[in-house]
Amino acid sequence: MNPSTMTHGLILFAHGSRDPQWRAPMEAIAARAAALDPQARVACAYLELMEPDLPACASAMVADGLTRITIVPMFLGVGRHAREDLPQIVASLRQQHPAVNFELRPAIGEDAAVVELLAQFVASHR
Repeated sequence: MNPSTMTHGLILFAHGSRDPQWRAPMEAIAARAAALDPQARVACAYLELMEPDLPACASAMVADGLTRITIVPMFLGVGRHAREDLPQIVASLRQQHPAVNFELRPAIGEDAAVVELLAQFVASHR
């Protein structure tokens, strides 16, 4: 989709890995999210070991004129990265781009619907 017709950005933020195949599930989720919301520019960003990082991903969206960006931490467990590192990165993004509304969602592992979906998946595979 043409960036000028997109109304908002959605960044799936994950840890990253040295193994390039590790990103495949994140990119599959991003592709499906983009299909479900064609007005969103959907991208993946990584904390470490992979590119792009969150600042680069967000800056590219801002350069395309997006002023509303939602960041979804793709963490099941809420450790130091989700509790400390990510809020610091988002605070820096807010300082660098004060005209942009950055929404930081809770980690997916904190969402009751995600927990339920995963529990159903696990219980159905005996």
